[in-house]
Amino acid sequence: MSAHDFTAQRAETYASFAEIEGSEDLPEEADIDYIFLPRLGADWTAVILALSDDGFAAERHDPEPGDADFADGPWLVATLTDQPVSALSVWLGEETATRIALQHGFVPDGWGFMG
Repeated sequence: MSAHDFTAQRAETYASFAEIEGSEDLPEEADIDYIFLPRLGADWTAVILALSDDGFAAERHDPEPGDADFADGPWLVATLTDQPVSALSVWLGEETATRIALQHGFVPDGWGFMG
């Protein structure tokens, strides 16, 4: 297995944030959801506990019938609540959650704002 490229992930996060910031009126604070996909042998219980220990609300989501976005199976959402909305804030949470998720067989698949 190759090492995860955090430099590329960070660059993508900052570019995505700049795009969103330029097209939307963003709130000062929001919940930030980080999405992860399981790989073969992923440990759902361990990742949820590890993320929770680090301040994330983490839960498994299973696709609903007809859900084209996640038709291939379940995904993990790790949420940080009431976060300042900035590229740095998104990245700091994303980096932390990704480091934890990778240890338990999950790979990052994006992020978004809730609340």
